[in-house]
Amino acid sequence: MSPSANSGRPRLAVVGIPADRRVGLFQDAVRAAGLPAARTVSWLEVLRGETFFLPGETVRVDSPGEDPEVDLLLRGGDDPTRVEGSARWYARFISAVQEVARTAAAAGAVLLDGPRDIAVMFDKRLCHGVLDSAGVPVPDSPTSGPGADPVRGWADVRRLMSEHRMPRVFVKPAHGSSASGVMALETAGPGRIRAATSVERDEEGRLFNSLRVRRCTTEREVAALVDALAPDGLHVERWLPKASQRGRAADLRVVVVAGRATHAVVRTSRSPMTNLHLGGARGDLEGARAAVEAAGGSWSAALAVCERAAACFPDTLCVGVDLLPSTGWRRFAVGEVNAFGDLLPRLTGLPGSGAEGLDTYGAQVAAVLAASARPFRPGEDHGDTDPVDDDRGRTGATSGDRRRTGTTTENRARNDRAIDRP
Repeated sequence: MSPSANSGRPRLAVVGIPADRRVGLFQDAVRAAGLPAARTVSWLEVLRGETFFLPGETVRVDSPGEDPEVDLLLRGGDDPTRVEGSARWYARFISAVQEVARTAAAAGAVLLDGPRDIAVMFDKRLCHGVLDSAGVPVPDSPTSGPGADPVRGWADVRRLMSEHRMPRVFVKPAHGSSASGVMALETAGPGRIRAATSVERDEEGRLFNSLRVRRCTTEREVAALVDALAPDGLHVERWLPKASQRGRAADLRVVVVAGRATHAVVRTSRSPMTNLHLGGARGDLEGARAAVEAAGGSWSAALAVCERAAACFPDTLCVGVDLLPSTGWRRFAVGEVNAFGDLLPRLTGLPGSGAEGLDTYGAQVAAVLAASARPFRPGEDHGDTDPVDDDRGRTGATSGDRRRTGTTTENRARNDRAIDRP
C-alpha cells in the first residue's frame, strides 16, 4: 500500500459494485475532500477480464458483495443468500484480486489494499494464525497455525472440543463474512447440545442465511449443519465470555486507518452474534470507555491491541478489527480482522484520532492525501523512529512496538507463510 507513489493530488479509482452504498460513501468522501470523483471499476469488469488502470492511479479495492451477478460468477450458485460455496467463492475472489494487482502494477497504478493481506483476512484460520504468531491476543483455536487440525465434520468438532477442553466454541466457515454460517455452540453434559446460528435449511436441505438468530437444541440438528458446512472449510475457536452493556453481550468494531484506530462502535445483542444486521444494536461507546477505566484497564491499550492487529496487514490502508472485551471490561482479544470492515455510516472519528468529524471513508481519503504530500511509503520498514506522543496519552510507532508486532517485512512473510500453508 503506497499512495505516496503519486506526487501532488492523487487520482483515485475504486474497484467495487458501482451502485453499492460502499462505493457511494467513498465517492461522497472523495468529493468532500475536493477531489474529482474516483473512477469506478466494476467487479463484473474484473471477472470478465476487462479491467484497466491508468498510470499513477491510486486504487481502492472494495467489497464484491450485494450483487447477484457477481456472486453467481464467484460462488457458482443461483442465490447470494446461500451459505454453501464459500470455498469456491474464496478461490475465485482471491484470483480476481491478484489479477487486479497484476493489472495495476503493469499500468503503474498503486493499490491501497494488498492482495496477500486480503487472502489472509478472508481465511479465518490463516488470519487467526497470523495474529497469534504476532503476539496479538486471540481466542484459543485448534484449527489455525502450524499443525492445525482439519475439520471434516461434526465428529471432528466434538473431538476438538473434548481434547482442548472447550465446552463452548464458535464454529465459523473459514471464508464467511457477516456471520454467514456461524454457529455459537455449547455442550452441557453427554448428549446435551445447544447452538445459536443464522443458518436455516429449506425443504430441499439447502442452507441459507437468515436475518434472525435461531436456536438448535438437538445434536442431530447441529451435526447435520456442521457436516453440511465442513466441505467449504471450518474454523473453531474458544467462545470467550464477553462483557455486557445493559444486560446485552457487547463487543466493538474498531476501524484502523494508516495504522491508527480512528473509529469505534460498540455492538450489543441478546444473542452471541452482535452483527447489526442480525438484530444487534449500537451501544454506548462512552459507557464502554468508562467501564474499561473503572475496571482498572486502559482504553488506549485496548485501541493499541487493534493497531497491533492491523500492523499484521502492512499493505492495506484500512481494516476493521473485531475487539472482544472479556467479562468485566478489563482484557481484550481480537476475534477477526476484516478487509471491508469500514461500513459504519454516519460514524465520525474518535477524539484525538486525527479523524474527528470524518467518517471512515473520509479518514481514508485524508490518509491518502497526507501520504501523497510527503515522500514516505506507508508499509515500508524505515528502521527505528522517535516516539511521537499523541493526545490519547500513548506513543506512535516505535522500535518497541515493532518488536511486539513484527516489522513490515516480517508481517508480509507471515502472510506469505499463511497462504502457502497446505
